[in-house]
Amino acid sequence: MVNASAARRETQLKLKTSQEYRQAGFAWVGSLIVTLALLLSSYDWETQAIKPYVWVACCLYGAFTLLQVLLTLLIRRDIMVRGEIHGVTRALGYIQILSLVTGNVFLVTAAFQLIRKRKSPEYTLAVYTLLTQIAVIAVSAINLYKPYVADTFLTGMFILLAVAAFHLLVVVLTAKFVRRRQVPRRLVWVAYPLLLTSLTGNLFALALGIILLVRIRNRDNPAVAGWEDVLERLTRNTTAMLGLLFIAFLFSVSVCSYVTFDYGMAVDNNYSLILQPPSLAYPLGTDNFGRCLFTRIIFGARISLIVGVMSTVLPLLLGGTLGAISGYYGRYTDNIIMRALDVLYAIPGILLAIAIIAAFGANTVNLILALSVGAIPTYARTMRANVLQVSTYEFVDAARAFGSSNAAIIFKHIVPNSLAPMIVKSTLTIGGAVISTSSLSFLGLGIEPHIPEWGNILKLGSTYLETNSYLAIFPGLAIIALVLSFNFLGDGLRDALDPKME
Repeated sequence: MVNASAARRETQLKLKTSQEYRQAGFAWVGSLIVTLALLLSSYDWETQAIKPYVWVACCLYGAFTLLQVLLTLLIRRDIMVRGEIHGVTRALGYIQILSLVTGNVFLVTAAFQLIRKRKSPEYTLAVYTLLTQIAVIAVSAINLYKPYVADTFLTGMFILLAVAAFHLLVVVLTAKFVRRRQVPRRLVWVAYPLLLTSLTGNLFALALGIILLVRIRNRDNPAVAGWEDVLERLTRNTTAMLGLLFIAFLFSVSVCSYVTFDYGMAVDNNYSLILQPPSLAYPLGTDNFGRCLFTRIIFGARISLIVGVMSTVLPLLLGGTLGAISGYYGRYTDNIIMRALDVLYAIPGILLAIAIIAAFGANTVNLILALSVGAIPTYARTMRANVLQVSTYEFVDAARAFGSSNAAIIFKHIVPNSLAPMIVKSTLTIGGAVISTSSLSFLGLGIEPHIPEWGNILKLGSTYLETNSYLAIFPGLAIIALVLSFNFLGDGLRDALDPKME
């Protein structure tokens, strides 16, 4: 009886720790939600007719979702009976890769993870690099249904397809040659082109190229080995990687939109297309000025990302510097800096931002500065606490004994060892900055009203909630998805940087 209970606990532990099983379960749940959304959208309640294209997409999603449920059950059975996933079950993952034609990111990600028994972090990053590129191509290709496209559309699409083909090659090469802590030197000729393809805005390509170069050139560096463990824990976190995938996709499509989207469709009025419902030509419909809502949201992502990231980077640098100086010198320096920041901290951040914008005017630069000023004290407090702890370590005393200057000790020894909490905090607060940006724009105190920004789009759509609710629903969903993605990434980084969280 005791042996049976122990075996059952061991099996349950294997299920909980199996990355393939957890990701398979997450994939079919996410795919089912999308399938149900397509099912509801496939019926036009006004004309009481079925939308054929949406219905076909719903059927395809439903078929692949059922296959994913079957794969999840097979994985569970294999782990419970054999203790590992059978080769035949893994081979079924190749069939599930065909869901790529439907753009189902949940299933494709799970399929790539299933077909490989031993997955290096580089392989996982290569897969997400390819998925990001394909997602950008798919979204850009929707413009083919529009009456006209950008003059550079065909050239841009050809470049994107060529880059996607190269990324597929990278997936194959990393699967074949890269092993844990083993990267062949010849892959240096893959790393440099990856850095070049990151010009499309693909953050995964940039990260993978840098990681390959670092691992090839610093094979025996213990610090690099420590960061490899962090990377491995992060790539095993499904929700964090999917959050990063959405962020990378938005950044990449924002960069590529310069050549694949026509900015005129986002800002030019077209009174013959006022309040058109969603269609193939206008996937998210048009607003009360006849502007394509889909194009406006794509260009609005650029503003939200720029403001969200910059209003986090500036207080991270300023607050981190003040906190490091305050924590290291202490006494009078600490009192002067922290008491001054306490005065700033006493003012609510959103009220301070409103006051700054009201005084200097509503534009992008003033919005970034307004959101940055209020966040400086929180970053300074976090860095100060980290520095106070790290300053007691022996390597700091050793650096001081060797005659290092205070500036060298702070910025060369203490700050690098205090960055982990700051990185996690910054990813978690970018989501708040995105919400603040949209909120101020909604109130008319953020980005200029004529610029397509998610808060401006949401403000315009809120006046049509009863008649054309999609004008508010789609920008609202975009804001929710981006904020959740940054939160998922922040949680994943926290777990990856703290091994005790495993």
